[in-house]
Amino acid sequence: MKTMKYILPFFTLMLITVFSCTSEVDPSTTEPEEPENTDGLFWADEFDGNGSINSNVWNFETGGGGWGNQEVQIYTNNLKNVYKEDGILKIKVIKESNGTYTSARITTQDKIDFKYGRVDIRAKLPRVAGTWPALWMLGDNFSTVGWPYCGEIDIMEQFTDKSSVDATCHWNNNGNTATYGQSTELPNPADFHIYSLVWEEGKITVLLDDVQFYVITTNSTMPFDANFFFIFNVAMGGTNGGTIASDFTTDVMEIDYVRVYE
Repeated sequence: MKTMKYILPFFTLMLITVFSCTSEVDPSTTEPEEPENTDGLFWADEFDGNGSINSNVWNFETGGGGWGNQEVQIYTNNLKNVYKEDGILKIKVIKESNGTYTSARITTQDKIDFKYGRVDIRAKLPRVAGTWPALWMLGDNFSTVGWPYCGEIDIMEQFTDKSSVDATCHWNNNGNTATYGQSTELPNPADFHIYSLVWEEGKITVLLDDVQFYVITTNSTMPFDANFFFIFNVAMGGTNGGTIASDFTTDVMEIDYVRVYE
């Protein structure tokens, strides 16, 4: 088991219930998860203060080139694109004077990773057409095995429909990319909401404001019983961002906190 590079030992939660099939479960047939006991807080970033994010926790991924999805943004480590303001992390997309779009993509790869538990992320999403915000995770072995073999857990993605959000898992299935996703209505899209992951051995559940809308049953043939790390970003355009508003100038994803519970 990997350890945090500077904070605490990583944990392994052993859960009693083991699921042996890979079939998806209809979220409407299951009861909503109970809110997690905050006494079990394992790690958090509250993004207190102003200025640069904590480089002991976060990495910057930079560059353009579409990132495999024909997106148009260029990711930077510039303070104008990613910064803290009054205790809120802001990932800001800007249309530059030369017509290009800059944004930010930050990760905890090789710094913060974990297996199982609950994640709560309080965030407010951008609203302008063309933005593609995501709060997601990749398997810690991404650098060695690549995608989709490492597995991907999307706690929140928002595509062209700004009145809904999606949760999705991706993995390898006999040489093919397997995908299972579900969407839900996003009430009051201009407000902050809490996006939660409940990750157990045998099951992954996602909630919006403590209401379950996504669940998938997993097993040992899938890559979801290993450490994962966080990725937060806002892409522009491409296969899922869609057509960018002609009058776009800037928009922002705001994150109040990310908390991981045992």
